[in-house]
Amino acid sequence: MIDVRTAPAPGAQVAGSLAVRSWKAPIAFTVFVVAAAILFIGLARDAPTTFRLSNPNDAIQLPELVLPAFATGIIATAIMATITVYAFLRAREARRIPLWVTTVFAIVFLVAFLTWAAAGSTLPMIGLLAGSLTVATPLIFGSLGGVISERVGVVNIAIEGQLLSGAFVAALVASITGNPFAGLAGAVLAGALVSTILASFSIKYLVDQIIVGVVLNVLVIGLTSFLFSTLMTADSATFNSPARLPRISIPLLADIPILGPILFQQSIIVYLMYIAVAAVWFALFKTRWGLRIRAVGEHPTAADTVGIKVRATRFWNVLLAGAIVGGGGAFFSLAAVGSFQKEMTNGAGYIALAAVIFGRWDPIRATLAALLFGFATNLQSTLSIVGSPVPSEFMLMLPYVVTIFAVAGLVGASRPPAATGKPYITS
Repeated sequence: MIDVRTAPAPGAQVAGSLAVRSWKAPIAFTVFVVAAAILFIGLARDAPTTFRLSNPNDAIQLPELVLPAFATGIIATAIMATITVYAFLRAREARRIPLWVTTVFAIVFLVAFLTWAAAGSTLPMIGLLAGSLTVATPLIFGSLGGVISERVGVVNIAIEGQLLSGAFVAALVASITGNPFAGLAGAVLAGALVSTILASFSIKYLVDQIIVGVVLNVLVIGLTSFLFSTLMTADSATFNSPARLPRISIPLLADIPILGPILFQQSIIVYLMYIAVAAVWFALFKTRWGLRIRAVGEHPTAADTVGIKVRATRFWNVLLAGAIVGGGGAFFSLAAVGSFQKEMTNGAGYIALAAVIFGRWDPIRATLAALLFGFATNLQSTLSIVGSPVPSEFMLMLPYVVTIFAVAGLVGASRPPAATGKPYITS
């Protein structure tokens, strides 16, 4: 007989016979509501903000959207406070907070923040969003590699080194051959080479995976910095002048309002990123290959008993993950900058790793997390251009503040694959 005083509420999360309450999201919501009240009401700016939704050369022109900063801030704060109360009620009943609630909360806060920060100015939304996609592209490649690697049971701290090696080799090969596509292929091989070292030491020799990843990052940073100083700087015309990948405009799709100029006027690497996201998701959850990967990452002993070669599966999929990340590193030198610069990834690999955790080891969610971090990074330069009163020091912190809140608060309860980071030792 069940005591109604201890019975879980309908729809509650249950672990065994106990309902599990998570207060992470409600507390994070509360922090943002307090920040919104201080910024949008206490430090209110009484001027309208104009959101420009089209470029002058777009085939279809959309009217500008004008929002009053003070009124928008009050309405947004009220909506966010209501969502926070709802989140506390859900948490008290040990119910999961739906993803759409967090999404609506984030969108409301973002609109209010942009309206407040750019009050009296015009925000070019196409440029802001297109720039965010540019920043997020290598992060997405890195997060896809991280998802594959960790799903198969290997913690991939070396994403930073894989991105940087890909950027370096892409610039070097493209400069020597005069062909950016050869540079892209070289970047894929460079990322796979770094992963080969990671897989060999962590899978075959059972070295701690995190230590190997950190050492690889330091090794790649030191090696590329040395070669940049001694080789590329000495003869940049021969070794560091790669041909840039051209932007390709897709007919009809590029003319779609707002989305067209952002998504369909990009370089080949961005289009490959679209394909990679869909392919990794489908393969991971809809194919036998994906089932084997998830089995090895969750319960390698059980996978071994049904004939799956655990070590071989881990080794080859860690190499695949590195190849994907290396290809994303080529974006830095062949599309974004047009040359290799010392330590040009600037911590992108660690942000990609945070996106993996924020995305709960799911390719689609990790991609959305990478886009969020890309938006936060690009926002600092856009607000600086329009003359926002937000201190530049805070804007430089913004991507990392978003990362901390996302991983520690908004992500809620998350569990990595059970065997991630644990070496498999056969009896």
